[in-house]
Amino acid sequence: MPPQSNAFVQPLWRHVATATFALVSIAPRAQEAREIDKLFRAGDATLAMQRVDKAIADKPRDAALRFQRAVMLAELGRASDAMAALNALIEDFPDLPEPYNNLAVLLAAQGRIDRARELLETALRYNPGYAVAHENLGDVYIRLAQREFDRAGAAGRSGEALQRKLTLTREMVAASQPARP
Repeated sequence: MPPQSNAFVQPLWRHVATATFALVSIAPRAQEAREIDKLFRAGDATLAMQRVDKAIADKPRDAALRFQRAVMLAELGRASDAMAALNALIEDFPDLPEPYNNLAVLLAAQGRIDRARELLETALRYNPGYAVAHENLGDVYIRLAQREFDRAGAAGRSGEALQRKLTLTREMVAASQPARP
């Protein structure tokens, strides 16, 4: 099953891989992951985290469960814990593209767009057809363009063309933001 979209990182992107990515393929493990996700979505984050932690203790090499835990941490607003979990996944399973994508989203939300670009490019090397990572990389390129146009203005460059580019990139960045309730 391909990665899905999920809005857990504000304010930059809506698109991250969720915990139901391709590694959840063995029926008992898939069922366990679905039950944990159901608890989490029902608002019982504490029990869901306890369940996923226990499952990981029983199966520490289960990348899908570890990824699910990282997604849950991010959704709980525990970005630094989620980043640590994603970095550990990347270290242990360097050929999985989803952890790179999700780590890139978290870093970009902190303004670390150069590192986010590197991670998304890595994700796409491992899965060139990964649509979510392509879209996120497009968002990064827009942010990079905006930054460079701002730098051009700060360095003394002016003119109608630069102002038009700044306006367009700002509009594109704003359009990529999740809708506010």
